Amino acid sequence: MKQITTHISALLLLFGAAACGVDNYPAPDSQLYGTFLDIDTDEPVEQDIIRGSTIEFIEHGYASQTKQTMIVKNDGSYRNNLIFANTYTITPVRGNFVPMGAQEVAVKGDTKLDFKVQPYIRVKEASIEKAGTKVIAKFKLQQTVMNNVRKIGLYAHPEPSVGEPMRVALAEQEINGAIDPDKVYQLEIDIPSNSNVLKAGNPYFFRVGGIIDAPESKFNYAKAVRIAL
Repeated sequence: MKQITTHISALLLLFGAAACGVDNYPAPDSQLYGTFLDIDTDEPVEQDIIRGSTIEFIEHGYASQTKQTMIVKNDGSYRNNLIFANTYTITPVRGNFVPMGAQEVAVKGDTKLDFKVQPYIRVKEASIEKAGTKVIAKFKLQQTVMNNVRKIGLYAHPEPSVGEPMRVALAEQEINGAIDPDKVYQLEIDIPSNSNVLKAGNPYFFRVGGIIDAPESKFNYAKAVRIAL
């Protein structure tokens, strides 16, 4: 019996040593971050946090070539604080901008990588205000491609991540054509008609945007505005 106990103890020590060996792999030691910037205005390109733009990246040196992804924040920025120092192939995909190609990037320590992109639509001179029992948005649109503008919308949500896929109230207008860059568009959300989701006295975030009819296109937006009802 003593001999069996000795063998078991030896095996446990062996397994423990092996486990320590696995745990001793180096941790990610670098950070990759940046912002999607309008190639003409140098302003951040606003995004959706849900179904928004995505960054795909492949780490070099491995046969599998597995694609990993990073999500872009509402303000057009992204950050990955747990990435290994290495060379990567990085591609922004399924965005609200004209598709761009892949690029190779050497990541080491704090690495900043901004993407200069051409947004499909620019929302210009946007204003969102509460007037009586309504929240009214006024804005102009500038489309940068030949595709038709499919629709525009005003969206409301308690969180600043508000957008077409994340809203409790909305007002939309179908366009399905080219737009006049000098025209002022107006959308209204009636507060009493949405009293079940828009509570008097509470603050909400409102955001306007538009989408074109290109494959996999996403909404382009102006900044969200906080309004207390």
